[in-house]
Amino acid sequence: MTDSGRGGLRRAVRLWTPAAAMLLCSLISYIDRNALALLAPTILSDCRLTAEQYGWILSAFSLAYMLGNPLWGRWLDHYGVRRGMTLAVALWTAASASHALLSGFFSFAAARALLGFGEGATFPGGLRTVVQTLPEGLRSRGAALAYSGGSLGAVLTPLILTPVFLAFGWRGAFVFTGLIGLLWLLLWAWVSRQPELRAPHLHTAPGVSCLEWRDARLWAFVASYALGCLPLAFVMYQSPLYFSRALGKTQAEIGRVLWIPPLGWECGYFFWGWLADRLTRGRQDPVPVFRALALAALAGTLPLAFGTRIGGFAALLALLFWAMFIAGGNVIVSLGYATRVVSPSHAGLLAGLGAGSWSAFVALTMPVFGRLMDLRAWDAAFALAAAIPVAGFMLWFWLNRGGGQASGWRR
Repeated sequence: MTDSGRGGLRRAVRLWTPAAAMLLCSLISYIDRNALALLAPTILSDCRLTAEQYGWILSAFSLAYMLGNPLWGRWLDHYGVRRGMTLAVALWTAASASHALLSGFFSFAAARALLGFGEGATFPGGLRTVVQTLPEGLRSRGAALAYSGGSLGAVLTPLILTPVFLAFGWRGAFVFTGLIGLLWLLLWAWVSRQPELRAPHLHTAPGVSCLEWRDARLWAFVASYALGCLPLAFVMYQSPLYFSRALGKTQAEIGRVLWIPPLGWECGYFFWGWLADRLTRGRQDPVPVFRALALAALAGTLPLAFGTRIGGFAALLALLFWAMFIAGGNVIVSLGYATRVVSPSHAGLLAGLGAGSWSAFVALTMPVFGRLMDLRAWDAAFALAAAIPVAGFMLWFWLNRGGGQASGWRR
């Protein structure tokens, strides 16, 4: 390799290293949060918890996560990602490791709430890091990379934690999650020395909107993210119970296949990120492109309603893979839309509003899904999981009916 080639490679590595670090951060956050979902059949049996109580435990996480996202987003926008992410990851790592000591409903709910609040910094930190270190033409792909750790974590959690569970039990699995969080903190101490990550403030580019709460486009983004991405939570949190109770799968059997649906989520991030960057390149008004992408996602969500009618376990896994591929695309489409009409100085808050609103809907719906699982109302659960994204897409279309040129945005 020539000197110029090596220099170009070094620049590329330096350019993409912060986003890659945030990939690892979101990966760890999803291992931490998915550990409970993966091991739920065993934990519920050992601790004598019902599926409805499990739903409320998930809601405790989701409510704290909902509150933490915009709070961390605002904090990161003001003080920067270097200190903010160090504090957040240290907090949730302690909360995750504490699960190894728990045995009752209230202790699980409290630990999940603390975990959720700390993990609220994950995606605000990821998006904020991307807009601070990457040019605009690479930001959808950068967001896909930073966010893809979540889907990759969902893929890897059963592959990594199932052997740990079989060797050390479910309590040992949570000790393991604490250890990997400590390793990331050491990595971040080195990566975050870059000057771009030390500076907390970004300048608003000319012609880009500042954040205005009255504008319909902000709420279109929130509706699309919150409702359109609900299948991610349904597949992550409820499919292990469906596999166990409706299909008779053992914990080991669930662990061997639960990586397959989140792989669709991972693929969706990169495919839709590439597509959004490509289709919006050189366009002053990105809304028509994002409207077309949202319509494609709407059509792709509908088959989830027929999950219980699918013949064969392999076909069901393929359907859940597809559902997460579409929902992951909706995350990137929503973020790509928002970051092209709002100043990057608000990136942390925008990411926090998106993930926080999604978490709010998860908190509202997980006890309902848990109740449906207790009642063995499988058809209703799958139909509801498909109907909520449809409502989100309809709201997005309605709020953007004027072509996205809503009033109330300051120039």
